[in-house]
Amino acid sequence: MTKGRKVESIILRVLIFAAAAATFAVLLFLLAYILINGLPNIKPSLFSLEYNTENASLMPALVNTVIMTALSLVIAIPFGIFSAIFLVEYAKKGNKFVGIIRITAETLSGIPSIVYGLFGMLFFVSALKWGYSILAGAFTMSIMILPLIMRTTEEALKSVPDTYREGSFGLGAGKLRTIFRIVLPAAVPGIMAGVILAIGRIMGETAALMYTAGTVPKMASSPMDSGRTLAVHMYNLSSEGLYMDQAYATAVILLIVVVGMNTLSAVAARKLTKGTR
Repeated sequence: MTKGRKVESIILRVLIFAAAAATFAVLLFLLAYILINGLPNIKPSLFSLEYNTENASLMPALVNTVIMTALSLVIAIPFGIFSAIFLVEYAKKGNKFVGIIRITAETLSGIPSIVYGLFGMLFFVSALKWGYSILAGAFTMSIMILPLIMRTTEEALKSVPDTYREGSFGLGAGKLRTIFRIVLPAAVPGIMAGVILAIGRIMGETAALMYTAGTVPKMASSPMDSGRTLAVHMYNLSSEGLYMDQAYATAVILLIVVVGMNTLSAVAARKLTKGTR
């Protein structure tokens, strides 16, 4: 190695470590800022079953967040996985229709959330007459996360070695059986990575849900009821300027819920992967 290349290698290595350190420092700062401002303000009154101006309870929003996340995933995951299976396993290489689908998915993933919110309000809330409801918000969120799940599933299926498919075909299994018994189980870790990212996006979304699910601070008793999620709840508290302490406390709970659901998803993916070996 020449002296010039050695110097370039050292400089690149320093830049890489500096970028990693800066990223870690920003993440650590954000976590510390949220925890320092939020932990002292977590009180039992925040977990009351009913919201009022005195307690600013986050419990109704927490329940609505879990319902919203579950409904959105139930709608989006089947469409995303089946679309990816079609693109990888059935569509011919170089197919123009496949190219259009991929461009469309990439375009959808780059659209601002406020546009999704306006579409959801015009279509689900007004045209279908669902009103501001958890169901309208869930369908809007499912459209938002669909490209993410589809693309991550597609990459996960592509990463499965062709020898798995060839071995299954050699044993006499059909294409559909090979996909669901061999290929999909091997791609579970990649698929769950997309699901985890989707969960984070659902829980952190505000603009799209304000226009579709509404901002009613009550626990939804049915999918047709309006209700705010934790992110919307936190936004409303901070925008009013009167409940900043409760907003910081809500941020801590939201952080804990996101980490908890991501951990559960990772554990589930690990167990599913072990069960298929």
